[in-house]
Amino acid sequence: MTTPGILDNRGANNVGETQQTSGPGLLDKERTIAGPGFNRWLVPPAALAIHLCIGMAYGFSVFWLPLSQMLGRAQGMKDSLKCAAQGSPFADFMYQLFATGCDWSVATLGWMYSLFFVFLGLSASLWGGWLEHAGPRKAGVVSAMCWCGGLVLSAIGIQTHQFWLMVLGSGVIGGIGLGLGYISPVSTLIKWFPDKRGMATGMAIMGFGGGAMIGSPLAVMLMDKFKTPTTTGVAETFLVMAAIYFVFMMAGAFGYRVPPTGWKPAGWTPPPSQAKNAMITQGHVHAKKVWGIPQFWLVWMVLMCNVSAGIGILGMASPLLQEVFAGKLIGVSASFNQLTADQLKTVAALAAGFTGLLSLFNIIGRFFWASCSDHIGRKNTYFVFLVLGFVLYAAIPTFGQAGNLGLFVLAFCVILSMYGGGFATIPAYLADLFGTQMVGAIHGRLLTAWATAGIIGPIAVNYLRDYQLSQGVAKADAYNVTMYVLAGMLIVGLICNALIRPVDPKHFMSEEELAQERKLASERAARAEAELAGARQSDEKTPFALVLLAWCAVGIPMVWGLTVTLEKAMKFLR
Repeated sequence: MTTPGILDNRGANNVGETQQTSGPGLLDKERTIAGPGFNRWLVPPAALAIHLCIGMAYGFSVFWLPLSQMLGRAQGMKDSLKCAAQGSPFADFMYQLFATGCDWSVATLGWMYSLFFVFLGLSASLWGGWLEHAGPRKAGVVSAMCWCGGLVLSAIGIQTHQFWLMVLGSGVIGGIGLGLGYISPVSTLIKWFPDKRGMATGMAIMGFGGGAMIGSPLAVMLMDKFKTPTTTGVAETFLVMAAIYFVFMMAGAFGYRVPPTGWKPAGWTPPPSQAKNAMITQGHVHAKKVWGIPQFWLVWMVLMCNVSAGIGILGMASPLLQEVFAGKLIGVSASFNQLTADQLKTVAALAAGFTGLLSLFNIIGRFFWASCSDHIGRKNTYFVFLVLGFVLYAAIPTFGQAGNLGLFVLAFCVILSMYGGGFATIPAYLADLFGTQMVGAIHGRLLTAWATAGIIGPIAVNYLRDYQLSQGVAKADAYNVTMYVLAGMLIVGLICNALIRPVDPKHFMSEEELAQERKLASERAARAEAELAGARQSDEKTPFALVLLAWCAVGIPMVWGLTVTLEKAMKFLR
């Protein structure tokens, strides 16, 4: 396009000069600048379309059992074709990584879960800065190609029984897609909703928690459709889900729009309480500087402690309920080891309903707590998480020993709501402390805390339980020490949260640095694009029917997933 400008009398181009440049590409940030009539409520469903797809990472455990029986089923065996023991969990993993003559163990497949969140954190940290410059549309497209392409590569690995292809496909490539998809809407939503930062990010990140709520029952339905007496149907399920997810994620990516520089909601000005709130900065910190700022590491520790505790609970919720309450769940006075096979099946079904209930509170908490943070502040919201969490974790052993199932379940539901709420509140917390200019990149760096928690939480919980059992502790009491350790982690997080103060102005970008960053982020070119778009579309407003259609596209799958989850939960609550 031709940019208007001035050519000096020496024929040299100055700033604002006339020059011929090629127009922005379809995926470039300049092409996503919204016109004056754009309705900002189209952005949250675009973010949800991506988060609901990548959130299936939470639900991958539905594939573990079928994948552990593939060769045995193909050969007409009742059980899986087991690999010879290699001596340690890591040795087993390395052997099965390339073995083709035996089934993969559930323990080996479980490593995929850790890989998801390790590579989510690493990719978000590495490419968060790139996302700020490239824009959410390009990041969303790359995320779709990685996540869905990883599923396709995994399907090939399943068909050829090459576990390393699954690790590369879903674990590494898919994990990169998770990271880019997870952070792609954060900065955009915060800029579209300066009046409701917490609520806006809560809506999108709620989708990540809800991804398994939709994807898990969908995967079970597809596997039932495709399975045969000799196949599990997992490979076909991966391909179908990759196709569905690709359509949704691409629609979400192309639905992203960013506001013109300086945009704010009509008639809105920062309220006096916000303008005077020392915890809400008016400056902007460059992402490359946050590694040296104490507040960043304090927030990092807060998130890591909160997530480590919550993710440990998520991983052991089903066996914990079964082993602590055992026969009491079905009105029988018997320990877990005394239950018959049929009774164990009934107890397991009830535990599945408990897990579904926790997933529901994980989702609700993301929107509820993030919205609350708009009113009580981010720091106070985390004080609630950490203080209330400490009390509940410390009380759970007492509830279990007293046989009080109602309080036991209620405590876990509240804990999981705060686990989800922690994820949804943290982007707004970062925007308050470090400014909005590079909040997406800073959020990406902070997600290394999630990657760390994804390793620490499950390992700490599992090893503590195994140690307790090796010391002769009854299964019903094996989790007590674990609960106290998790409560102690929250105390560490509480201290870190209390130490957080406003960022020293010396860390903010100068006016010149901010102008340069905005130039790199294509905002100068974006303004020109917005002016051109405004000239063409000044009278065109987003039709309400389009907004309604976008919300229906993500709302209908969410309602279906919610219905399935509630059905499971009701079986438990009865």
